[in-house]
Amino acid sequence: MPPALPARDRALMETLLVQAERRLVPYHRALVRGLEGVPAGPVLYVGNHSGATYSGDTWIFAARLWRAHGLDALPYGLAHDLVPHLPVIGPALTRCGVVPARPEAAAELLAAGGSVMVYPGGDREAMRRSALRNVVDFGGRRGFIRTALAAGVPIVPIAAVGAHDTLHIFHDLPGLARLLGMDRRLRMKVWPLSFSIPWGLTLGPIPPYLPLPARIRIDVLPPIRFERAGAAAAADESYVVACAATVEDAIRAAVGRLAAEMGR
Repeated sequence: MPPALPARDRALMETLLVQAERRLVPYHRALVRGLEGVPAGPVLYVGNHSGATYSGDTWIFAARLWRAHGLDALPYGLAHDLVPHLPVIGPALTRCGVVPARPEAAAELLAAGGSVMVYPGGDREAMRRSALRNVVDFGGRRGFIRTALAAGVPIVPIAAVGAHDTLHIFHDLPGLARLLGMDRRLRMKVWPLSFSIPWGLTLGPIPPYLPLPARIRIDVLPPIRFERAGAAAAADESYVVACAATVEDAIRAAVGRLAAEMGR
């Protein structure tokens, strides 16, 4: 008998999704395309990460997915360890199905029949320099591929552009993060120098900020199904590398198209 999915606060989820639909979609003149191609059953959504601590593009995607396929289609989200501990925001996200980013957590959710969303680039990609806003950088992380192969589920790539224009990051300063030992202490690869409203110039983790009204465009790409699946496929490093390249290349190409459409 498969494990049961963790309970989520459906009333809270719907409340937040309605607010995202009413506020974030018009504020960012947002457009989401490709939702008709989302397959039934558990999938692993894999996206590029932007906007530092702002998750506007995630909520916009979730609101549109909800309207297209219903509340049960919404994925559980993998997030940095610090997220559940944030005041007010953390407990609310936990009630909506956000869990610490661990391979075993994703495996359990997929085995129970749920879908999962992951941003492999993590803080490194979310807080990259604004000059690299159209760059997809997973930092060589391939755990998401091993998770999908072991579970035998398709990957649905999500390409998003615009959230990185809601603030300005002058530099991500990975060397400073190493010097301060932030990788060991907080699992953070970068220590950015940024400018946001209302905080102004900030060095280090960026507090939740008032996003600038940048346009956001999201393309939900066709699902990627791999020829092999199971533990043996997940343990085959050369196969994992090839599968990861397929997913990253698809997202990278879509981000390039979106950026060109938006004149960026």
